[in-house]
Amino acid sequence: MEEVNQPKCNPENGGQNGGQTIIINQEAPRRSNSLGTAGFVLALLGLVFSWVPVLGWILWLLGLIFSFVGVFRQPKGLSIAGLVISCLGLIVLIIILAAVGAAVATM
Repeated sequence: MEEVNQPKCNPENGGQNGGQTIIINQEAPRRSNSLGTAGFVLALLGLVFSWVPVLGWILWLLGLIFSFVGVFRQPKGLSIAGLVISCLGLIVLIIILAAVGAAVATM
């Protein structure tokens, strides 16, 4: 039979076997704001499709709601952009409704 010599732990160096110190650098997990991103995309689609009567309104409203909820999370960039685009969409919506109302009134 063969004997295997194993190194003994040395209590002076923290109980390690005299090996190298290993340092692992890990990046912090990236935080995302998925509600803010969804609100931005929906607000942008609502602005693009604002000329389509029902689709543009639904997309605009969902973009506004998701962006507003996303403002209370970190990071806030896309959710604030979604709120700004939703405000622009509201202005476009009011102008379109006023134009349709004026066209109906003249008939």
